[in-house]
Amino acid sequence: MRLKLFSLATAMALAAAPAHAQLADRVDAIFAQSTGWFVNLIFATLPTSGLIGVDLPWIVGWLVAGATVFTIYFGFIQFRAFGHALQLVRGKYSDPKDAGEVSHFQALATALSGTVGLGNIAGVAVAVSIGGAGATFWMILAGLLGMASKFTECTLGVKYRNEYPDGTVSGGPMYYLKKGFAERGLPLGGFMAVMFSIFCVLGALGGGNMFQANQAASQVQSVLGIPTWITGLVLAGIVFAVIVGGIKSIARVTEKVVPFMGIGYFLTGLAILIANYDMIAWAFGEIIRGAFTDSGIVGGFIGAIIQGFRRAAFSNEAGIGSAAIAHSAVRTKEPITEGFVSLLEPFIDTVLICTMTALVIIITGQLLTDAETGRYLLDEAGRIATADGSAAGVPLTSAAFGSAFGWAPYALSLAVFLFAFSTMITWSYYGMKSWTYMFGEGRNREMTFKVIFCVFVFIGAVSSLDAVIDFSDAALFAMAIVNIIGLYFLMPIVKRELESYLARLKSGEIKAYK
Repeated sequence: MRLKLFSLATAMALAAAPAHAQLADRVDAIFAQSTGWFVNLIFATLPTSGLIGVDLPWIVGWLVAGATVFTIYFGFIQFRAFGHALQLVRGKYSDPKDAGEVSHFQALATALSGTVGLGNIAGVAVAVSIGGAGATFWMILAGLLGMASKFTECTLGVKYRNEYPDGTVSGGPMYYLKKGFAERGLPLGGFMAVMFSIFCVLGALGGGNMFQANQAASQVQSVLGIPTWITGLVLAGIVFAVIVGGIKSIARVTEKVVPFMGIGYFLTGLAILIANYDMIAWAFGEIIRGAFTDSGIVGGFIGAIIQGFRRAAFSNEAGIGSAAIAHSAVRTKEPITEGFVSLLEPFIDTVLICTMTALVIIITGQLLTDAETGRYLLDEAGRIATADGSAAGVPLTSAAFGSAFGWAPYALSLAVFLFAFSTMITWSYYGMKSWTYMFGEGRNREMTFKVIFCVFVFIGAVSSLDAVIDFSDAALFAMAIVNIIGLYFLMPIVKRELESYLARLKSGEIKAYK
């Protein structure tokens, strides 16, 4: 049955391929006309942006403000609990009899697969090409603050999850908004849960699916010459084969793919840094100098702050609530433990991988400066001029890696493909859980969403539905509006869980199993 459904979906996609361009243009035009107001609202800039010559979307400020509040409220928990988080990931305190479907490591890998992606390759390149090397400093800071947001939302995800007789679980913002608000006697929890679910489904189909497929297919075509429709079919087939098995299947894949691609990408960057070890101190000096001085970029050091915060927020998804869905499936009876584990995500995604990308771009001399003044040279678009004229995004990162190793662009194409693939399978799970929250649990309902999701993989690969993707990205960040409001009201519950767990850990009541 599963094979027949996907075969039918594939046949429909292929039949539509010759006429997709015309249809895509019509769909894009309709979306642009009907949803433009929503996109403009979500990504609207603050009034002060005009004073400094650079835009700050208010949604970025919303995410950073939330992360700062949670950091202070929980006493800089991201630093206090870092060591314990590593112990939990290693399984030191994991009881195999606990309810749930996946281990702490698998939950972390699954959630990371949804965040470690094109934002690490393309997003960082955009940040430094606009905000200079100094944007890296602020990106790291935003990543560190975001660790507290992940801690808060993922603790709540486990605490208020649904556990079913067959051993499966469902959790995430839609559950803790409804249950948590009801527990505290607050109104509108159910309404907020439905709104979050709608936004999550739209975000999963767009930013978590179509955009990823489009970028992967484009990169493979530019480097290897493979037509986008072939990459789209391959991606759709592989994604379907994985997601049809549910979270356990997704976790089995992500626990292998994420470390492979993350470590592989990191080691390639590290090799470049080792080969240029004498420039590492200089690069960090440029990052610090650019973070607090005007280096000729638009908006000065304020522009560097904005670009750093913006890319970090868009990359690690802290505060959006998506990761809480994956972490809710973990095997544990202590909700706070998954909060500890989840705070590692922004650290790995932003502090480690994003910083590696930025360092490679800086050290390989991709950003051009004036030899006399040391200030950046700007191109006609107002971005920093690059050594080979590459546009910001994947081409700039590819040029940076390629300047050190001739084979690097091919390896980067593989990385882009794997990053996109891992992001898609994780977001399929996020979208499916939101779908079943609205329409009810059941295999048929789940399969319906999975088939729809894979058809959108193909559509995303062969089309440039800019307005559709813009709308879905706006929906993705609209999740953060609903989620963070909920976190503000529910964070006292997290604090009680934290204080109780730490007291029992200190007394020895919390036992180690390894």
